[in-house]
Amino acid sequence: MKKWLRVACSTALLASLMIGCTTKPAENAQPAASQQPAGATGKPASGEPMVLHWSITGEPPTMDPGIATDASSMDMINLAFEGLTIVDRQGQMINGTAESFTNSPDFTHFTFTLRKDAKWSNGDPVTAHDFEYAIKRNLDPKTASGYAYQLFYIKGGEEFFNGTGKAEDVGVKAKDDYTLDFTLRSPTPFFRELTSFTTYYPLHKKTLESNPKWASDASTIVGNGPFVIDQWEHKAKLAFSKSPTYWDQANVKLDRIEIVVIEDNNTALSMFENGDLDWGGYPSFGLSPDAIGQIKEQGKLVVADNPGTKAVIFNTQKPPFTNKKIRQAFSYSIERQQLIDNILQTGVPPAYGWVPTSMGLNPDGYFKEDIDKARQLLAEGMKELGLSEFPKVTYYYDTGETDKKIAQALQDEWKKTLGVNIEIRTAEWKVFNDDVQNGKYDFGIWLWGADFNDPINFLEMYKDKEGGNNVVRFDNKEYRDLLNKSYYETDAAKRKQLMFDAEKILMDEMPLAPLHFRGNAYVKNDKVKDFVIFPLGGSYFKYAYVEK
Repeated sequence: MKKWLRVACSTALLASLMIGCTTKPAENAQPAASQQPAGATGKPASGEPMVLHWSITGEPPTMDPGIATDASSMDMINLAFEGLTIVDRQGQMINGTAESFTNSPDFTHFTFTLRKDAKWSNGDPVTAHDFEYAIKRNLDPKTASGYAYQLFYIKGGEEFFNGTGKAEDVGVKAKDDYTLDFTLRSPTPFFRELTSFTTYYPLHKKTLESNPKWASDASTIVGNGPFVIDQWEHKAKLAFSKSPTYWDQANVKLDRIEIVVIEDNNTALSMFENGDLDWGGYPSFGLSPDAIGQIKEQGKLVVADNPGTKAVIFNTQKPPFTNKKIRQAFSYSIERQQLIDNILQTGVPPAYGWVPTSMGLNPDGYFKEDIDKARQLLAEGMKELGLSEFPKVTYYYDTGETDKKIAQALQDEWKKTLGVNIEIRTAEWKVFNDDVQNGKYDFGIWLWGADFNDPINFLEMYKDKEGGNNVVRFDNKEYRDLLNKSYYETDAAKRKQLMFDAEKILMDEMPLAPLHFRGNAYVKNDKVKDFVIFPLGGSYFKYAYVEK
């Protein structure tokens, strides 16, 4: 994910989501509209509806919180749905649909009390049963949720997903309509943070049971968020309006959000510069390398520092990338700093590990570029596979000028350093994502942003070969055992060592070649206020308003 302007936006970007360790109710810090200082409401003097004009680069694959695995979908879902926890204007975690929570001293048990005024967009009350239903539905292997593993922290969740347990044994229970109880498999201090993730959101059971395709049409989506979806013209536009049933309407300033799908980032930037869009760059769309250079010279460039890593991923089930030495050869031959300086121009650091260094696991990385070693490894790998010449392989990337230039640079670099000719191809995001998730690629580009602020979030996706988001189909028992041990280790130093040892294996086996850590560029627009870029990445529109 996942997921990305205001005067105080830098505070939100630098802040970390608060881990839920208190036994006292967390307070929502926003004053009601009637208590806000004059001029803070953001309402146009004319009384006309306030509309935010936005864009996204591709069709959201789904509006189903339990199915979504991509940032585009999650940004749209966060408009129409809400979890137990949300963030305030500074990006700090506060209570959402839950009004309070408690946890046991050992962090194995959490209880949330829901707001009695929380409503679905059709007027039905949001209850603890809706959360229990959603979580068990997302764990059901028939649902095929790519993020089901985020629910494995709940006792019995992994067993139910794997077919060795039952739904009734999963440790989430609605004790009554407004009390939701979680029993966890092991101490999990960051569990409250997890509840702000879409896989933990409630679902309207009657809607799902009456229409299997409910999440693909605006007229059939029932949500509990600050906005309702009014229009979804696929591959063209979406529109959301302020929800009349949302529990915190006083703090929702926008009357409407109109979103157009624009695949070409330069077109989107031109529309922003012409005043047709209210936002330029991340998390709406990516700025091209040429645009970044020009905006940087004008002093208008802002880079959001959200933890994430971009990498070349290898399909380890398709030759020649079944061979570890060939994967290493491709990785060791990449001049990462040249990509950053000549293409990205955002000053992000090169990546020599998968877990972002901001998470404190290993700031030094696990390898360095070494062209001579890369050539040797390539020769050895080809010999092990019985290859006299390197086979045809295709590098795959999603549409976007930056990824296109990276693909072309890598193509030239591998030709020069390894003597290997590769082909490149591209596809719109939805097609690209589907192909990668289903293993229909040789190798290509991939970006992963943090879902929660812990190294395990970057490591556990590769724990199980058929697990959600294991797009490289990595399978290593020692790696899996180390992560499984880390779940139950209560000593912080020992847990960190287990994860360090696991990442060391990952970077030695090299199912992916990290390129650089994430830095998301955008243009500052002072007219858009209180739009929150999540500290971990992604859009939150609840408090946003447009100053004319």
